[in-house]
Amino acid sequence: MNPIPWWGYALGSALFAGLTALFGKLGLAAVNSNFATLLRVLVIALFTACVVSVRREWVPVAGIGMRSLWFLVLSGLATGISWLCYYRALQLAPASRVAPLDKLSVVIAVLLGVLILGEPMNAKLALGVALIVIGSLLVAAS
Repeated sequence: MNPIPWWGYALGSALFAGLTALFGKLGLAAVNSNFATLLRVLVIALFTACVVSVRREWVPVAGIGMRSLWFLVLSGLATGISWLCYYRALQLAPASRVAPLDKLSVVIAVLLGVLILGEPMNAKLALGVALIVIGSLLVAAS
Protein backbone atom coordinates (compact mmCIF):
# COMPACT_ATOMS: atom_id res chain seq x y z
CA MET A 1 0.00 0.00 0.00
CA ASN A 2 1.17 3.51 -0.80
CA PRO A 3 2.01 5.44 2.41
CA ILE A 4 1.09 8.77 0.76
CA PRO A 5 -2.62 9.25 -0.11
CA TRP A 6 -3.69 10.66 -3.49
CA TRP A 7 -4.36 14.07 -1.99
CA GLY A 8 -0.80 14.22 -0.66
CA TYR A 9 0.51 13.88 -4.21
CA ALA A 10 -2.06 16.43 -5.42
CA LEU A 11 -0.92 18.96 -2.80
CA GLY A 12 2.71 18.24 -3.72
CA SER A 13 1.81 18.92 -7.32
CA ALA A 14 0.25 22.26 -6.33
CA LEU A 15 3.31 23.22 -4.27
CA PHE A 16 5.76 22.43 -7.06
CA ALA A 17 3.53 24.06 -9.69
CA GLY A 18 3.64 27.22 -7.59
CA LEU A 19 7.43 26.98 -7.43
CA THR A 20 7.44 26.48 -11.20
CA ALA A 21 5.90 29.91 -11.66
CA LEU A 22 8.40 31.55 -9.34
CA PHE A 23 11.51 29.81 -10.69
CA GLY A 24 10.30 30.14 -14.28
CA LYS A 25 9.74 33.87 -13.96
CA LEU A 26 13.20 34.33 -12.44
CA GLY A 27 14.81 32.11 -15.08
CA LEU A 28 13.18 33.91 -18.01
CA ALA A 29 14.95 37.20 -17.26
CA ALA A 30 17.50 36.74 -20.05
CA VAL A 31 16.28 33.70 -22.01
CA ASN A 32 13.80 33.23 -24.86
CA SER A 33 10.65 31.52 -23.55
CA ASN A 34 10.76 28.71 -26.13
CA PHE A 35 14.39 27.88 -25.37
CA ALA A 36 13.64 28.05 -21.65
CA THR A 37 10.85 25.52 -22.19
CA LEU A 38 13.28 23.22 -24.01
CA LEU A 39 15.71 23.39 -21.08
CA ARG A 40 12.85 22.68 -18.69
CA VAL A 41 11.79 19.64 -20.73
CA LEU A 42 15.35 18.27 -20.75
CA VAL A 43 15.63 18.64 -16.98
CA ILE A 44 12.26 16.93 -16.50
CA ALA A 45 13.24 14.08 -18.85
CA LEU A 46 16.55 13.48 -17.05
CA PHE A 47 14.99 13.74 -13.60
CA THR A 48 12.12 11.41 -14.48
CA ALA A 49 14.53 8.91 -16.09
CA CYS A 50 16.45 8.85 -12.82
CA VAL A 51 13.27 8.25 -10.80
CA VAL A 52 12.16 5.45 -13.15
CA SER A 53 15.66 3.92 -13.00
CA VAL A 54 15.92 4.04 -9.21
CA ARG A 55 12.45 2.52 -8.86
CA ARG A 56 13.16 -0.04 -11.63
CA GLU A 57 9.99 0.89 -13.52
CA TRP A 58 11.25 0.77 -17.11
CA VAL A 59 8.76 -0.95 -19.43
CA PRO A 60 9.21 -1.81 -23.12
CA VAL A 61 7.21 0.64 -25.22
CA ALA A 62 6.02 -2.32 -27.31
CA GLY A 63 4.27 -3.61 -24.16
CA ILE A 64 2.07 -0.52 -23.96
CA GLY A 65 -1.24 -0.81 -25.78
CA MET A 66 -1.65 1.34 -28.88
CA ARG A 67 -4.62 3.23 -27.40
CA SER A 68 -2.69 4.12 -24.24
CA LEU A 69 0.36 5.08 -26.30
CA TRP A 70 -1.65 7.45 -28.50
CA PHE A 71 -3.29 9.13 -25.52
CA LEU A 72 0.09 9.51 -23.80
CA VAL A 73 1.50 11.09 -26.98
CA LEU A 74 -1.48 13.46 -27.16
CA SER A 75 -1.03 14.27 -23.46
CA GLY A 76 2.63 15.03 -24.09
CA LEU A 77 1.78 17.32 -26.99
CA ALA A 78 -0.85 19.12 -24.90
CA THR A 79 1.67 19.50 -22.07
CA GLY A 80 4.30 20.90 -24.43
CA ILE A 81 1.92 23.43 -25.92
CA SER A 82 0.73 24.38 -22.44
CA TRP A 83 4.31 24.95 -21.24
CA LEU A 84 5.22 27.01 -24.30
CA CYS A 85 2.18 29.21 -23.70
CA TYR A 86 2.85 29.40 -19.95
CA TYR A 87 6.49 30.47 -20.30
CA ARG A 88 5.62 33.04 -22.95
CA ALA A 89 2.91 34.44 -20.69
CA LEU A 90 5.40 34.56 -17.80
CA GLN A 91 7.79 36.48 -20.01
CA LEU A 92 5.09 39.03 -20.82
CA ALA A 93 3.32 39.43 -17.48
CA PRO A 94 3.83 39.05 -13.71
CA ALA A 95 3.68 35.51 -12.33
CA SER A 96 0.97 36.67 -9.91
CA ARG A 97 -1.32 37.31 -12.89
CA VAL A 98 -0.29 34.42 -15.13
CA ALA A 99 -0.54 31.62 -12.56
CA PRO A 100 -4.20 32.23 -11.59
CA LEU A 101 -5.32 32.10 -15.23
CA ASP A 102 -3.22 28.97 -15.77
CA LYS A 103 -5.12 27.37 -12.91
CA LEU A 104 -8.30 27.62 -14.96
CA SER A 105 -6.96 24.30 -16.26
CA VAL A 106 -8.65 22.84 -13.16
CA VAL A 107 -12.01 24.06 -14.44
CA ILE A 108 -11.32 22.71 -17.93
CA ALA A 109 -10.24 19.33 -16.50
CA VAL A 110 -13.41 19.07 -14.40
CA LEU A 111 -15.66 20.00 -17.32
CA LEU A 112 -13.92 17.56 -19.68
CA GLY A 113 -14.13 14.86 -17.01
CA VAL A 114 -17.87 15.39 -16.74
CA LEU A 115 -18.57 15.79 -20.47
CA ILE A 116 -16.21 13.19 -21.96
CA LEU A 117 -15.41 10.74 -19.16
CA GLY A 118 -18.90 10.76 -17.65
CA GLU A 119 -17.66 11.72 -14.18
CA PRO A 120 -20.43 12.88 -11.85
CA MET A 121 -21.30 16.57 -11.38
CA ASN A 122 -23.07 17.73 -8.25
CA ALA A 123 -23.92 21.07 -6.68
CA LYS A 124 -20.75 21.21 -4.53
CA LEU A 125 -18.52 20.50 -7.52
CA ALA A 126 -20.33 23.09 -9.66
CA LEU A 127 -20.00 25.68 -6.89
CA GLY A 128 -16.31 24.88 -6.47
CA VAL A 129 -15.69 25.25 -10.21
CA ALA A 130 -17.55 28.57 -10.25
CA LEU A 131 -15.51 29.83 -7.30
CA ILE A 132 -12.25 28.83 -9.03
CA VAL A 133 -13.30 30.79 -12.12
CA ILE A 134 -14.27 33.83 -10.05
CA GLY A 135 -11.15 33.64 -7.89
CA SER A 136 -8.81 33.18 -10.86
CA LEU A 137 -10.29 36.15 -12.68
CA LEU A 138 -10.23 38.35 -9.57
CA VAL A 139 -6.60 37.56 -8.78
CA ALA A 140 -5.46 37.89 -12.39
CA ALA A 141 -7.22 41.24 -12.83
CA SER A 142 -5.98 42.81 -9.59
